[in-house]
Amino acid sequence: MQYLGRTALSKRIFTGLQPRRLGKLVVELAGAWMAAEESRLRERRGHERMRAPGAGPDHELVFVDRVVVALVALRFQFPHAALAELYRVDRSTVTRAIREIRPLLAARGFAVPGHPDLRLRTLADVFAYAAAEGVELRIDGTEVQVRRPRANKPGRRAYVSGKKKMNTKKATVVTDGEGRTLWAGAFRPGRMHDQTALRTEGIADLFERFPEVEAKVDAGYQGLAKEFPNQVQAPPLKPKWDATPEEVATWDAERHQQSSERICVEHANAEHKQWRTLQRFLGRREYFEETYTAVAGLVSDRVAER
Repeated sequence: MQYLGRTALSKRIFTGLQPRRLGKLVVELAGAWMAAEESRLRERRGHERMRAPGAGPDHELVFVDRVVVALVALRFQFPHAALAELYRVDRSTVTRAIREIRPLLAARGFAVPGHPDLRLRTLADVFAYAAAEGVELRIDGTEVQVRRPRANKPGRRAYVSGKKKMNTKKATVVTDGEGRTLWAGAFRPGRMHDQTALRTEGIADLFERFPEVEAKVDAGYQGLAKEFPNQVQAPPLKPKWDATPEEVATWDAERHQQSSERICVEHANAEHKQWRTLQRFLGRREYFEETYTAVAGLVSDRVAER
């Protein structure tokens, strides 16, 4: 039954990855997982191993199965008990496997088009890449519904989004002009404004350090556009009530043009949310950042080849 579960769940429809890319991912993560596993075992023993590697009982889920289980959980948010039944293991084994693989996926960073050996992990990396390659950035925020904090918990209201009218967490996504994900981060509770969340990541300092980098943003980043008018382009302000028809027509044409050039980042957000776990996150809120980064990194691998 375990073999049948592995065969079925390793298909692209479940993992979201082609077999070739899945194989590369397994090879990429194997070294980091083995190092983490050896460190965990040594801490539990309290001393160096006394037997050769490979001695002792085997894992109930081999490493390849752990990667597949983690991908399926991210892709469809299947209950851990259902995955455990397919592999004939205890639910806690599946939960532990996902908690081992998810941070490894999140730590991979984001793929760079045309540079298969380069990964972007911080916002500073993105700006350095954009300055070196002459890439114009697209920046946008997105929200995902999360579990409501328990009653009377401090900071509970911070998650209530004024836009969505529900408990959410926000993420900021940066893409190039083709909508290929370069970075996702600046995770904040849903009540915080998009611009405030991005400023806490030091984006103003980065625009000062890289004056050649330009970006297109939506109306939520008007303050950033005013501070860096030669680098950040936001939609034009709506004309006053007494504006002439010609002024209104000009504004509408400029707004439509800016929206057409910026819409690719909205498409990138939609690609991330093709993974069910980011449509409505049912896990613990403290795992949201790790989950979003892992999914966005996996999506960037595919879109970087476009």
